[in-house]
Amino acid sequence: YDAGNYDEAVKYFREAAERNHAGAQNDLGVCYDTGQGVSQSYEEAVKWHRKAAEQGHAPAQNNLGQCFENGWGVIQSYEEAVKWYRKAAEQGLAPAQNNLGQCFENGWGVNQSYEEAVKWYQKAVEQNQVDAENNLGGLYYCGWGVPKSYEVAVKWFRKAAEQNHAEAQYNLGVCYYFGRGVPQSYEEAVKWYSQSIKQKFKAIKSAQYNLGVCYQNGYGVPLSYKEAVKWFRKAAEQGHTSAQYNLGVYYANGYGVPKSYEEAIKWYQKAADQGDERAKHNLKELKKKKSGFFGWFK
Repeated sequence: YDAGNYDEAVKYFREAAERNHAGAQNDLGVCYDTGQGVSQSYEEAVKWHRKAAEQGHAPAQNNLGQCFENGWGVIQSYEEAVKWYRKAAEQGLAPAQNNLGQCFENGWGVNQSYEEAVKWYQKAVEQNQVDAENNLGGLYYCGWGVPKSYEVAVKWFRKAAEQNHAEAQYNLGVCYYFGRGVPQSYEEAVKWYSQSIKQKFKAIKSAQYNLGVCYQNGYGVPLSYKEAVKWFRKAAEQGHTSAQYNLGVYYANGYGVPKSYEEAIKWYQKAADQGDERAKHNLKELKKKKSGFFGWFK
């Protein structure tokens, strides 16, 4: 299995799973989750995760909870997700403790409670669970369920960031950019934004946008409109509103790109469609074919 012989792995997992071996049932479910050695099927994954979960297998309970949280192979249900996360979390499984904490933080399937979120994140970080380290940092950053402390937030963000957790790297970059909990340093902000981008962080568009702002203003890097355009475009293509607006400004004025009112209108329109009032104003002016400076950078 470790060597990547998934077909053989599935064969043996199935043999053991059909003899009611909980670990094998969960492993077979994982294969169906990912399509390794079998045709990908969330429905089959749920079937095998459930068999193991009902035998008290904590990783399977957590996996089944994730299926319910995301609607993979089942009707989406936060309440069912919480049920299975709690069973696994109470057995001490750190990823489930983190997942249960997220449910309490967001009010998914439970009454929203930052205090309960802190409780479960704390249990998970005691086992060095990296997602929980980042999430606990977020609560300290905002002062939700704990006294607000940028310094403590940075502690947890850094711990996760140094384990290559992309969201924590982005969050640490934000702290350095604004000087929250650390001495302000654009150079450090750029460093951590760049690290998060390399890891294809799911909210990468925010890191890309922020990196564009750094190049736009020469914060921690040499000022470069061309580099700013590069990063704004990456974020804009993922739907980042301010990046779309800024890209419109760049095209309207020919900063880092050939001046093009058509491209400016295109990007202003995308931002305007998401409710950006600046883009709406500039779009109206540009469509009137007025000349001059169109808009201000954010």
